[in-house]
Amino acid sequence: MTRIDFHSNVADKIAYTCRLIRKARAADCKIVVFHHDFTQLQRLNEALWTFSEADFLPHVMLDDPLAELTPVILSADDAAECPHYELLINLSSATPGNFLRFERMIEIVSDEEQDRLAGRERYRAYQQQGHALTHTVAK
Repeated sequence: MTRIDFHSNVADKIAYTCRLIRKARAADCKIVVFHHDFTQLQRLNEALWTFSEADFLPHVMLDDPLAELTPVILSADDAAECPHYELLINLSSATPGNFLRFERMIEIVSDEEQDRLAGRERYRAYQQQGHALTHTVAK
């Protein structure tokens, strides 16, 4: 069963996700980042290239020919096949359709009211499904 970690009260989801990806890559983790809004994925793509001069975080969109060889995949399609299923980072306010394929999922919930309410709904739904849940409040 997928382990699910909630990270809530996040002021800047893009910057927070960049730091999270850097930490996961340092542990040699392969990552898929999901958001249904392609514009948000483009913002993340740009941020991953510029957020740290000391770190290189190889990443591509899911439909890129190099996706099979790349440890960080950005996807707006939660029904598509992914090249790996180790860690899913959900930036969307909806539950990704393919999350059960992943060993672990991290839900990023912002400090905005609408996102918090959607996060609480997902938390309750996962809890009712019997998933192991943890919760971290961002600093």
